[in-house]
Amino acid sequence: MTDVNQNQVTENEIEAFAKLQSGLPHMFRRVFPDRLHPRTVLIIPSLTLDEEVLSKISGVHHYEERMLCMLLLLRMPNTEVIYVTSEPIAESIVDYYLHLLPGIPHQHARKRLTLLSCFDGSDKALTRKILERPRMLSRIKAALGDPSLAHMTCFNVSEPERRLAATLGIPIYGCDPELQHLGSKSGSRKLFREAGLPIADGFEDLSDERDVAQALAELKRRNPDLERAVVKLNEGFSGEGNAVFSFGDVQGDTVTSSWIADRLPDLEFVAKSMDWDLYRSKIGEMGGIVEAYIGGTEKRVPSVQYRIDPGGNMETISTHDQLLGGGNGQVFLGCSFPADREYRLEIQDSGLEVARLLHEHGVLGRFGIDFISVRDGSSWRHYASEINLRKGGTTHPFIMLQFLTDGTYDSETGLFKTSNGRARYYHATDNLESEHYRGLTPEDLIDIAVRNDIHFHSAEQRGVVFHLIGALSEFGKLGMVCVGDSHEEARQLYRETVDILDREGRD
Repeated sequence: MTDVNQNQVTENEIEAFAKLQSGLPHMFRRVFPDRLHPRTVLIIPSLTLDEEVLSKISGVHHYEERMLCMLLLLRMPNTEVIYVTSEPIAESIVDYYLHLLPGIPHQHARKRLTLLSCFDGSDKALTRKILERPRMLSRIKAALGDPSLAHMTCFNVSEPERRLAATLGIPIYGCDPELQHLGSKSGSRKLFREAGLPIADGFEDLSDERDVAQALAELKRRNPDLERAVVKLNEGFSGEGNAVFSFGDVQGDTVTSSWIADRLPDLEFVAKSMDWDLYRSKIGEMGGIVEAYIGGTEKRVPSVQYRIDPGGNMETISTHDQLLGGGNGQVFLGCSFPADREYRLEIQDSGLEVARLLHEHGVLGRFGIDFISVRDGSSWRHYASEINLRKGGTTHPFIMLQFLTDGTYDSETGLFKTSNGRARYYHATDNLESEHYRGLTPEDLIDIAVRNDIHFHSAEQRGVVFHLIGALSEFGKLGMVCVGDSHEEARQLYRETVDILDREGRD
């Protein structure tokens, strides 16, 4: 195909997608408010991100399971759900989620669930696999039923997801890929600056190693006492695109870009097995930023989530304290909900101006804004860090809580209240990993949870919900959400569950 024809196809695709999206507000008003209204939700949990960086994450192909929380949509009795994955999901895992449905018989829900698999465990993004399989596309179309009552939801929306939507003839409840630059590391800094929010000193729109070296040298000259800086790939995620540069004891007025360039191969990479050659190529492909490393004796990394619905309404939906780890504290491990009461309303209010700007640009769906917060005496100083125009690590735990309890978030207090008015808290992780867990099957995990009474109790609306279950046996990796009456109870439940799993894994 010639370049001209390819451009024409792209233009047609963009036009078709725009037309589909223009009909989403009407569907939203007609269908979404009525839980009994027939509808079909196509769930595409594809991590359509950089495949080489993704491959550094342990058990990453099982991350498609994180959106299994969306199966709880089947609590609406006339809703059909289609869930597509790269490889088949064990029926025991599907059963586990369906048994969490409040008030819906398992068999009734299972009849309304269509599971499809590409039977392809390669590193290629799921959406690309689907587009390469005409028969898979035909099966999805057949399962959709009336396209005027169907929509697609994804982990993130990029060009392949747009192409899939145009091919299937249904809209996406998510952000147009033409706006994804707003959620890049460079785009985030620009929007924060426009909104008047404090940010770390730094530079954006860096396109190669020369730019990075010059930015680091200038940063050190402007901040002579600076000991470390962070280099971030524009499209990095979960900290995996970050690297830390150490200036050591070198004085600011003696640092040159050539001195730094010689030391760039010694960057402390967050992603396991990342090296300078690959990282340098990724800077060339996607660009990046450099920022001063923000230190502090007491530092937190909270986030606030918003949603802009197809009707144009904007709402705050949650705050979290993110839990970071790894050798330099850059890797996302999990989160605690809600964020600390000392500042959760502060970051919620700070992020609103950014959310309004995103609304003006036409952003749709869920998105998060991350902060770095440092204690300053009796108060906190907040630095806006990045925007995530996708479902992130804090999304699926909150969706689970919402669907399991039928509760609501109160933006006035920053608390989540169940249908009977009781506050709920949770401690969640995507990265509980141990060699002792290898070999444990999904059936083993469920048996352990039941025997030790740590499973989720619908009547009490507390307990543990597991995810990433498919990664357990091969990688010894697991995710979980521990729901309690308080932060303390949720954390204690987490500790107890880890102790139980450690003990059972050694037996």
